[in-house]
Amino acid sequence: MSAQKHYEQIGVAMTCRSYEEYVRMFDLQEEELSAGPILDIAAGGSSFTAEVAAWGEAYAADPRYGNKLDDWVREAAEEIEVSTSKLEQLTDVYDWSYYGDPVRHRERRLRSLAEFEAHIRSRDGRSRYVEGSLPQLPFEAGRFSLVLCSHFLFLYSEQFDERFHIESVLEMMRLCRPGGFVKIYPIVSFRTEPYPGMEKLLKTIIQAGGKPEFMLSRLPFIPGSLHYLRIAI
Repeated sequence: MSAQKHYEQIGVAMTCRSYEEYVRMFDLQEEELSAGPILDIAAGGSSFTAEVAAWGEAYAADPRYGNKLDDWVREAAEEIEVSTSKLEQLTDVYDWSYYGDPVRHRERRLRSLAEFEAHIRSRDGRSRYVEGSLPQLPFEAGRFSLVLCSHFLFLYSEQFDERFHIESVLEMMRLCRPGGFVKIYPIVSFRTEPYPGMEKLLKTIIQAGGKPEFMLSRLPFIPGSLHYLRIAI
């Protein structure tokens, strides 16, 4: 992609993605989903936690959860409209084989937001959404069998430096129990450029006892984003 033609983002967007999208982007397997509690970091208005809660145990963390619920939902809805407007100007840049077009992409976002809102307003749901931001999250070590981070780390590499990424990944590893996995997608920036600090990060992961590996994703959209980072704990 040329330097002039890419998705422009200032600040961190509150995005809304579905369970199906998570399954595809992280190539989630049944045994991973059923192994124990799952944590979705920088979850925004995604419905992944709500959908998993129907049959399993999942939690979401995001710094915005400390604000008023109506504010979160309004912010997410506004972001959907802004995002759609941007994508309509970039239809030749992205791979639409899964989403179809910006209109259907928007419809998916709205459905995810609606499921998120319904769940968080429910008696059980509110406790599943915890205020917290990387690189320090308010959970005990080894609590989760699967720790996910979608569309935050690496994607915002121009806004968050190398130290932040290292500390954040080590925190995700801390929260994951032995035998579990940490998964991060995508591993490119908004400019679709590889994360420049990846080599150093991988060495740090190995030194901390993790086993990093790039795995194939099943969510075509961002150009060149064919893989996610999996860390076996």
